[in-house]
Amino acid sequence: MRTFPSLALIAAAFALVPCVSEAADAKAGRAKAAACVVCHGQTGISTLPNAPNIAGQPAIYVEEQLRNYRSGKRQHEVMSVVAKPLGDADIEDLAAWYSAIRIEATPP
Repeated sequence: MRTFPSLALIAAAFALVPCVSEAADAKAGRAKAAACVVCHGQTGISTLPNAPNIAGQPAIYVEEQLRNYRSGKRQHEVMSVVAKPLGDADIEDLAAWYSAIRIEATPP
């Protein structure tokens, strides 16, 4: 018989997941994203075939990827250079901006 974790256990696990700082500022992130526009587009929809769309991505995902580029854990010739000087507040603001963008998927 297959057992499933209790709701309390699931809730406790989510409580341990780090979330976006409450100090994160999407408006500041929008201003800081000026350099990102070249590859990721004005609204996070990529303008290059090898750059990902980042609009609407969860903030925690954007934060983690930027921190990985900054630390060298994740390598990319452009992103490694771009992320290196970013501070934690910069990363949180950028994540707040890109996660605040709403996108719509329309099935065929």
